[in-house]
Amino acid sequence: MNTNYPDKLKVLYSRQEIEAAVTRLAAEITRDYRERNPLVVGVLKGCFVFMSDLVRRLEFPLETDFVQLSSYGRGTDSSGKIKIALDLKTPVSDRDVLVVEDIVDTGNSLAFLTEYLQQKSKPASIKFCCLLDKPSRRQVPVPVDYRGFVVPDKFVVGYGMDYAEQYRNLQDICMLSE
Repeated sequence: MNTNYPDKLKVLYSRQEIEAAVTRLAAEITRDYRERNPLVVGVLKGCFVFMSDLVRRLEFPLETDFVQLSSYGRGTDSSGKIKIALDLKTPVSDRDVLVVEDIVDTGNSLAFLTEYLQQKSKPASIKFCCLLDKPSRRQVPVPVDYRGFVVPDKFVVGYGMDYAEQYRNLQDICMLSE
């Protein structure tokens, strides 16, 4: 892929740095889940590239499912109003659940999802894995059990993450300037 991006995009993490982070995360998760059969839940749409790369490196039996939460619409700031656009199909009752997110910033989505899953069907455990963690924007404390990178308070795109449905196909993670 051409890395001559428009001036409004600046590479924050290269595809090589991302690959190294995914490999490290997979090793940590494999160590913790080796004797289990967790349900790996991806939060769409942004997680799909990351989750695909991650699960192919996990060395244990697992199942996958997806949930889609909506709070951004087509802008760069969360509305704070979270809704479920696509629900899980797999029962989570008494299951170990590993939620995979592209980025955690305010924490509102993960707090909402945690409460939703606990009320819906009482999983045995819930842990969170994110590629990017933006703690400077945290409004709600949420546990991030596995994180790839801590990122600055900038809007990022690429590697599955978008701005108005654009840039998901970039192999690098880039900062989007105004």
